[in-house]
Amino acid sequence: MNLAVPKEVHPGEVRVALIPEHVAKLVKAGADVAIESGLGQMLRIADEKYTEAGASVVADHNQLIQNADVVLRIRKPLPEEVEQMKPGCIYISLLDPFNERELIDMFVTKNISAISMEMIPRITRAQKMDVLSSQANLAGYVAVILAAERLDKILPMMMTPAGTISPARVFIIGVGVAGLQAIATAKRLGARVEAFDTRPVVEEQVKSLGARFVKIDLGETGQTKDGYAKALTEEQLQKQREGMAKVCALSDIVITTAQLFGRKAPVIVTEDMVRGMSKGSVIVDLAAERGGNVEGTVKNEKTFVDGVTIIGYIDHPSRVPVHASQLYTKNITTFLLNMAKEGELTLNMEDEIVSATLITEGGEIKHAGLRELIEKESS
Repeated sequence: MNLAVPKEVHPGEVRVALIPEHVAKLVKAGADVAIESGLGQMLRIADEKYTEAGASVVADHNQLIQNADVVLRIRKPLPEEVEQMKPGCIYISLLDPFNERELIDMFVTKNISAISMEMIPRITRAQKMDVLSSQANLAGYVAVILAAERLDKILPMMMTPAGTISPARVFIIGVGVAGLQAIATAKRLGARVEAFDTRPVVEEQVKSLGARFVKIDLGETGQTKDGYAKALTEEQLQKQREGMAKVCALSDIVITTAQLFGRKAPVIVTEDMVRGMSKGSVIVDLAAERGGNVEGTVKNEKTFVDGVTIIGYIDHPSRVPVHASQLYTKNITTFLLNMAKEGELTLNMEDEIVSATLITEGGEIKHAGLRELIEKESS
């Protein structure tokens, strides 16, 4: 198995898909690992560290991709890179397959086996492979740090001879992995934290972190079999906005995390709600890459609405690239070792992890959900 790790080409992406520690594990399992020269430069990892772990270093980006049996990345490839891959090559990264139809078509045409790490199923056996959870965890932490840096107040209560400073109020919308980490981080910094989620089942998790769970009667809600929140009706969204408006108005920081996989993020904080917040307040929209949960969010920018700062950055894990790379590498190495048989990768469709993540193979779309969506749209 000739496994290649080229540099990232996505603007602003400084994470790496493989660090030396895990190169050694893959080499021990029988893989021939090649990395592009300078791969770990942004993380202060010299090429020599990779060679010491058993990898070879290739200076020619195109040659690296052309010779690879397996290509590992954080982000999706450029079209010209797909053209250079040999038929039967396996490409593994975060691919966003439901929103990248042209890229998926290219994989089919070129007979590339494309694996999307977002699709790791939420089962016990796959926990160590769960890229979305590992990176969302860091995103929740970074969101609080970004907001605290921008806010013109401190977060903790302080009792001083000059008077008592009240704690800042932080409101977390969406209590998934990112939301829970945001709650924990804000509490550690001394803020008064409130949180809301459409899934009543997470109330105990919120309380266990010392935050108050905001209850809004939305009628029937719930979660998918994978633990994600189900999409709300427009009527439910309106009730949710009305219920949250009062909490937002009292909050110094609002962090939104609501995302629906493969679909545009729901708008849950309207412009009127933003304008109802105090001047100087800060909103961090973790769903900015999917269109945003907040009216006024601009992807990858910081904007201002009536004195309220809205942060729409999409690179939160990349802002802590050392730990983000460590976690991603652990995820992908565990995933690879799960498929490895005598130094080769076996795409066994009877393995539910493989069947959930394999998007294309043999010149056709293999992922059942994506195939059904395409058939539905074309009928």
